[in-house]
Amino acid sequence: SPAGDSWGIFTFLCAALCNLPALPALNCSEELGTSQSIQQTYDLTRYLEHQLRTLAGTYLNYLGPPFNEPDFNPPRLARAERVPSATVDLDLWRGLTDNARLAANYRAYSRLLCYLRVLDGQVGTAELRHRLAHFCASLQGLVLSIGGVMSSLGYPLPAGPPAPPGAPPASNDFLKKMDDFWLLKELQTWLWRSAKDFNRLKKKVPPAVVTLRLEARGF
Repeated sequence: SPAGDSWGIFTFLCAALCNLPALPALNCSEELGTSQSIQQTYDLTRYLEHQLRTLAGTYLNYLGPPFNEPDFNPPRLARAERVPSATVDLDLWRGLTDNARLAANYRAYSRLLCYLRVLDGQVGTAELRHRLAHFCASLQGLVLSIGGVMSSLGYPLPAGPPAPPGAPPASNDFLKKMDDFWLLKELQTWLWRSAKDFNRLKKKVPPAVVTLRLEARGF
């Protein structure tokens, strides 16, 4: 009868399953993929943005007026041109390939980090030196993180940045403070734009796939 046939098939399957070799538990693994690396880099740019707001306020107060006045907006001096500028037309920037934007970010933060370390050695207060050192460590982490994203996407890392150009020292204290002001201003712009870059990039790269591996020895 159909009922008897069904029962017979069921009994056969149960017997077959009982005689299968023992199977280890399912192995569920999720490797740190490109998407997760991009997300972490994005999070780090946002963290650095927040960190820089506090640092810049403290440092500008250290420089004193007019640098700590909210409406202070001086023209960019020729001396400041040695600091990597983020003032590129947004449409032109977005028209670059992902590789070109990542390489530009990598080179810029590597050079900005060099300038910040020089700045750290010139500050007169221990508290500000501590804050600058902490920020430099975070920025170094961002450089490494961007390099990791480039590697995971198959892009070559740009050549290491040259040391800060040996520009003649500022002829007076005001010009030295102006250099410091523009360094912080460019950093703020770079971080703002980088956050947007990595936010767009993470939308283009699919999330890391969770893979299930079924390992059956002798099966």
